[in-house]
Amino acid sequence: MAVKDPTFPLVYSCSGCSSAAQTANYAAVRLDRLGVAEMSCIAGVGGDVPQLVRVAKSGRPIIGIDGCPLACVRSSLARHGVTPDHYHQLNDYGVKKRNHMDFDPEQGDVVVERVIADLEHHSAAAIEEQE
Repeated sequence: MAVKDPTFPLVYSCSGCSSAAQTANYAAVRLDRLGVAEMSCIAGVGGDVPQLVRVAKSGRPIIGIDGCPLACVRSSLARHGVTPDHYHQLNDYGVKKRNHMDFDPEQGDVVVERVIADLEHHSAAAIEEQE
């Protein structure tokens, strides 16, 4: 997908093995499939893959979704001087980190709704500032 709009957000998520990590990954995939943001690969950013680091540093708005307080997404981006414009740490939303368990898709849908609401809120605030 070649995105020409430099204001179209990128979304990065944790995608580890815990239920919280999989909730974060689910939310990012849904945002991508709904056309809200373009999901990119945080493992590539953390692994210093040049093409993926260039995408992260492109200046597009970034949504970061971490499953737990370890904040792997935030840390991977920070290694390259990138700070998410919108950051969601799922522990703040009551998502529990459980190893060896599947995530709850209903809880994932609530996370998607919260991220979209945050984007809409910030978009409305930016419009108000311009007026």
